Amino acid sequence: MTQSVVVQVGQCGNQVGCRFWDLALREHAHVNKKGVYDEALSSFFRNVDSRKNGGGACDIGGRIQYLKARAVLVDMEESVVNEILQGPLREVFDSTQLLTDVSGSGNNWAVGHMTYGSAYREQIVDKLRRAAEHCDCLQCFFLIHSMGGGTGSGLGTRVLSLLEEEFPEVCRIVTSIYPSAEDDVITSPYNSVLAMRELTEHADCVLPVENQSLVDIVNKIKHMSQGGKPGSVIKRDSTIISGQGGLSGTEKPFDAMNNIVANLLLNITSSARFEGSLNMDLNEIAMNLVPFPRLHYLVPSLTPLYTLADVNVPTRRLDQMFSDAFSKDHQLIRADPKHSLYLACALMVRGNVQVSDLRRNIERLRPSLPFVSWNQEGWKTGLCSVPPVGHSHSLLALANNTCVKPTFMDLRERFTKLYRKKAHLHHYLHVEGMEQSCFSDAIASLSSLIEEYHHLDATKGRLMPDAPRLSIAT
Repeated sequence: MTQSVVVQVGQCGNQVGCRFWDLALREHAHVNKKGVYDEALSSFFRNVDSRKNGGGACDIGGRIQYLKARAVLVDMEESVVNEILQGPLREVFDSTQLLTDVSGSGNNWAVGHMTYGSAYREQIVDKLRRAAEHCDCLQCFFLIHSMGGGTGSGLGTRVLSLLEEEFPEVCRIVTSIYPSAEDDVITSPYNSVLAMRELTEHADCVLPVENQSLVDIVNKIKHMSQGGKPGSVIKRDSTIISGQGGLSGTEKPFDAMNNIVANLLLNITSSARFEGSLNMDLNEIAMNLVPFPRLHYLVPSLTPLYTLADVNVPTRRLDQMFSDAFSKDHQLIRADPKHSLYLACALMVRGNVQVSDLRRNIERLRPSLPFVSWNQEGWKTGLCSVPPVGHSHSLLALANNTCVKPTFMDLRERFTKLYRKKAHLHHYLHVEGMEQSCFSDAIASLSSLIEEYHHLDATKGRLMPDAPRLSIAT
């Protein structure tokens, strides 16, 4: 059995990560009624209970302390990690795998990447190595961070480069939370573009998630649940935005948004945690969905986001789930893949779904999805038999699609508006190791990425005569 390690960096990364661990424990407890430490649990948890000859438990009530999450928690401002350590999941995290400071990164990528990245380099590497040593067969690192602030963007991408240095053969999947255009962090365009260069160079796959998309989904679900329209009543406890997870205190506005991202992680890791008739190896995601090494940004789409009380016809509900996965309302990034080019697509299904259901729906949807000409059969599918708690089945679609280009163009435009005026630049240039060339290199990297997507778009599915311009992954 393979194991994976989750690395949570910054306030957002740790809040999302905490919600993931809470939901993962609930899933395992739901399946593993006796609370026995088994292979499914070992994929993301290690057993530290020596009193039962290696036995362990996932009982949420009282025996949770026998498990430790395969996690590394990093934040340069200690409040969120302290909150986690005072919450219901406090025993799940190994205190030696936490790293905090007190002052934060001041919404400055350079402080996170250069200052803290250098000061804490050895400690970070030590914690990563220790997490890896606890694994029998380390398959993947999951990095969770945000792009707009200083620690998530700066130190998060520094950790990513350290992962590549220390574990070059281990897959690196990054979940990156992108700020909205109305973000209250004035320097977020700088931080995001500087981080983008690192993601493009050092990640195997990036799952971009936009704050605005999360807000839209949460508002839509709340509107439906309060609307009370006949035939569209949402069942209680069947929406993925309910509950706040292992944090103490009152529920915050972003808890519902964090839940959506945590459910994305639950679905992508389900095949690693549970049995299935067609399990998808995590390494296969990059292998099958990334034909060009830099074009590894995969648009995630999640369904169902809720369960309607009136839909009782299994086939209709199942087919609707597949249709929803390709609608803009269920995407975690604002984009329109149906009018852009698919390079590849993965469908990760959970629950009582048959291979025949998968094939039928792929054939039904295929005519409306424009695939690049040299990869018309670019589908990767996975079937995990265990559904999320509260649902009969679920689907995560990961689309490698050129529709991410407008998002990146918008980010470049917001960066340029600030950079043209040299606004707030001095805060970055005062940081030791940071030079103005870092900005020009970052924007050049982003522009090159946009151009590569544009070049593919321009072919409209034809085989490219100058294909070598895009280096092919080997």
